[in-house]
Amino acid sequence: MATPVENTKFDEYLEYPCPFTFRVMGLANVNLTEQILTKLQPIAPGDYAPKVKPSSKGNYESVSLVVTVTSGAHIEEIYNVISAIDDVRHML
Repeated sequence: MATPVENTKFDEYLEYPCPFTFRVMGLANVNLTEQILTKLQPIAPGDYAPKVKPSSKGNYESVSLVVTVTSGAHIEEIYNVISAIDDVRHML
């Protein structure tokens, strides 16, 4: 399990609401994008157009999403919920 994200300084640098890009790296061929969107909808409802890029060997994929966030706590919550998905390996 990933280390929880908390006590960040996003509020010092961002004005809300604002678009925020999340990049998620995880295992390919496991419906990663669907898993991410399923977890994201309850905490940040919206229509998303994820960009998916496979790794050179095809074992992993990167999913980029732009989400309108409302606070630093909202960003932290999204990081914590998405990084808890078993097939996610890294999140930026």
